[in-house]
Amino acid sequence: MERKTAADFDQELLDLYDYYVHGRLDRREFMDRAAKFAVGGLTVASLMGLLNPQYALAEQVPPDDDRIHTERLDYASPDGHGAMQGLLARPAQPTGPLPAVLVVHENRGLNPYIEDVTRRLALAGFLAFAPDALYPLGGYPGNDDEGRTMQRELDRAKIVEDFIAAAQLLDAHELGNGRVGVVGFCFGGYVSNTLAWRIPDVINAAAPYYGGQPNAEETARIKAPLLIHYGELDKRVNAGWPDYETALKANNVDYTMHMYPGVNHGFHNDTTPRYDEKAAELSWTRTVAFFNEHLRG
Repeated sequence: MERKTAADFDQELLDLYDYYVHGRLDRREFMDRAAKFAVGGLTVASLMGLLNPQYALAEQVPPDDDRIHTERLDYASPDGHGAMQGLLARPAQPTGPLPAVLVVHENRGLNPYIEDVTRRLALAGFLAFAPDALYPLGGYPGNDDEGRTMQRELDRAKIVEDFIAAAQLLDAHELGNGRVGVVGFCFGGYVSNTLAWRIPDVINAAAPYYGGQPNAEETARIKAPLLIHYGELDKRVNAGWPDYETALKANNVDYTMHMYPGVNHGFHNDTTPRYDEKAAELSWTRTVAFFNEHLRG
């Protein structure tokens, strides 16, 4: 299938899709409002198909890459959903203790894109762990629409506890160096921000991508440096940035924010048309350098 880009779609349609995948429109309302864009032989259903992730187009590090070692790791989350599982990835031949990075998925479970991001971090020399919030319901179902429905069925506060338990696991992991970072996308960006203030003595660096922001009281608890990524066209998430920036400055939190011009929410996800190669690669280079700086010392 030919890869589509954001330029192939009207911005209003991209915004409607964003509202749909984040629960602000139901499927019927999205299809009704998207109907005016179904022209030239396209149906609304085919438009949705073009906007949905195409995972076969975007694998950067194959699961069987012999430069890395991967495994499914079970762990306990006593304050969350109990028995949990995630993908653990690391260099195949580590030469010493590894800096650790927790990878937090979007609002649809541990899909192939997030698994690939986890392997990318292993290839960059990190001990990377990506839990699947959907594990209590059987795990990521292979379909993002179904994954979003499943994630909405879970207690959001308990999901956060599941990721807190995973960060604590990395903090004590025998292959780790005792320093833990967190990177997350969309819902995972919100969780990255949240872990920075919930467990400030565990998180040593956080790199949230287009994630919801904590309030001023919560922000005051953050100790770790932050590398914050936003897309200029993501008005829904960006609306929370001014208050967050004010709170970060008031509490002398070490942060850097990058607003990538002309790109949408989800610009790092190379499986959808909202992907922007230039912004994604620049942001990722910055993220890896940020973790190298703050987790390897």
